[in-house]
Amino acid sequence: MNRSLVKEFTLMGLTDRTELYIPLFIIFLLAYITTVLGNAGIISLIKVDRNLQKPMYLFLCNLSFVDLTYSSSVTPKMLQDLLSESRTISFEGCALQMYIFVSFATVECLLLGVMAYDRYVAVCRPLSYNVIMSSILCLQLVILAYLGGLLTALVHIGFVLRLNFCKSNIISHFFCDIPPLFKLSCSDISANIVVIFILGGLITMTCLIIILASYANIVLAIVRIRSPRGRYKAFSTCTSHMTAVTIFYGTVIFMYFRPSGSYALQQDKVVSVFYSILIPMLNPLIYTLRNMEFKEAVRRLVKKKHK
Repeated sequence: MNRSLVKEFTLMGLTDRTELYIPLFIIFLLAYITTVLGNAGIISLIKVDRNLQKPMYLFLCNLSFVDLTYSSSVTPKMLQDLLSESRTISFEGCALQMYIFVSFATVECLLLGVMAYDRYVAVCRPLSYNVIMSSILCLQLVILAYLGGLLTALVHIGFVLRLNFCKSNIISHFFCDIPPLFKLSCSDISANIVVIFILGGLITMTCLIIILASYANIVLAIVRIRSPRGRYKAFSTCTSHMTAVTIFYGTVIFMYFRPSGSYALQQDKVVSVFYSILIPMLNPLIYTLRNMEFKEAVRRLVKKKHK
């Protein structure tokens, strides 16, 4: 079956056990509602509260938008498929879903690197923070992150679209991701694997180096702080970002940077649920639960509403 003859794909979903469809629908619907409310709430609060008009919160605002977007490219379709007998997706719809997901997942990868640098400047060079992290530089970094994500995804999707799909049109996954599509191709996918490892590896490793270098300097700076309260304050500004970085990069590296022969589709579905649905839901909690400025902003908003 040549690629040009493929009009649509069928998504197998998370499981073929029909008795689990309704419980899974309820769980993932609640997760998606939490994702939407949490990320939209962060964006709205940062926009309306002047005390949150800082570089860190500009990056967090964009991170929430990215989480909301790439989760929305996957979860609504998955929820629909859990209640529908027809789990088809058009070839164009599959390509679009894949492009949006890869684009914004890459943007998140880049933003996490940018946020690590921001924390390094805040902790290690606090007196120069406002000069270094100027509004112009912050805007440029955000624009570069989006451009990097959109262009990287364009390359990946371009290499996927050159493949012929002759084995089947049934995707053993709950959304159109790159590794499951490799299983359907009768073309040589070696070029695709090389692109993933070189382009994806370059972006991932560059961001990881920035993150590790930033946090190595942060740890050294924290150790030199004599006041226990000062140490705690400096460390608490970074723990949420460190948690988000560990979860995101751990799942992405496991998912994409393995030999193609080691892909286990059922195992990969579970990992995909984690980074496509759970991480966008968890990030708002990770970044706000221990953030005193956010808590104060919420209190100010509540007081204003009750006046």
